[in-house]
Amino acid sequence: MKISQSLFGIIIFCAASVITSAQADRFAGVEFTTTDLGDGIYRLEGSGGNIGLSVGEDGAFLIDDQFAPLTDKLLAAIRELTDKPVKYVINTHWHGDHVGGNANLAATGTVVVAHDNVRARMAGPGPKQSPKEALPVITFSDTNTYYLNGHEIHAFHVEHAHTDGDAIVHFVDLNIVHAGDILFNGLYPYIDLDSGGSVKGYIAAMQRLAGIADDDTRIIAGHGPLASKSDVLASIAMVKDARKRVAALVKKGMTLEEVQSADPLAEYHEKWSWAFITGERMTEILFNDASKG
Repeated sequence: MKISQSLFGIIIFCAASVITSAQADRFAGVEFTTTDLGDGIYRLEGSGGNIGLSVGEDGAFLIDDQFAPLTDKLLAAIRELTDKPVKYVINTHWHGDHVGGNANLAATGTVVVAHDNVRARMAGPGPKQSPKEALPVITFSDTNTYYLNGHEIHAFHVEHAHTDGDAIVHFVDLNIVHAGDILFNGLYPYIDLDSGGSVKGYIAAMQRLAGIADDDTRIIAGHGPLASKSDVLASIAMVKDARKRVAALVKKGMTLEEVQSADPLAEYHEKWSWAFITGERMTEILFNDASKG
């Protein structure tokens, strides 16, 4: 069944501005698991985009915050690591599985930071509009740097990639990076064309990510396990080749249904397909991107 890009985004990455009891039940069994990366840096996995965390004498610095019903569990997981409050949360982009906890955290005094386009999209009209309390109160257009807990934390924007508001967060002195959804490690990526994303920009963003990494860099992917530079290079190679295969069929004038039937990505499905981005769905994203010319 064909699902439009807009509808798909709403289904998977709902803005979480209104939480029903059914939605709350969905998260009842979720528990956070924590990976210690050393020097007060942690990776937290619950439901939604993977979270980065820095703790130390200046307080807690959070990268993304998943869904609103998980905030209490998230804060409980953080309290296992520090008794300091969450001072800042930076959103890597605007999807609900990364910003859903904003309003809850803001109510505790956390300052929410994101790229300009994240606030613009969250505040915009429509079914994914967020309440005022959830909006970032500090935004940036290109770069944003923090000096917290003894570390230099450099956030920078990558254009028209997963969305038009993506940020990569680099713990410069520790050689640790939170990639946001610029990296779906070992998975077909979701490229949100309706939110300003593009396949060309996504590849360029992954290349920039690879450019700041070396063989020892630890990368927190937006989705999937902890990654290395080799994982980023593998994703770049896959997306480049997948784009080339689909674009060749689009150039022949084939319809989406014909391209999906030809299944040009067949050899990748077993390794890269997952619950939300199957081979058919990845083909559709590439087809729609290529059809824009």
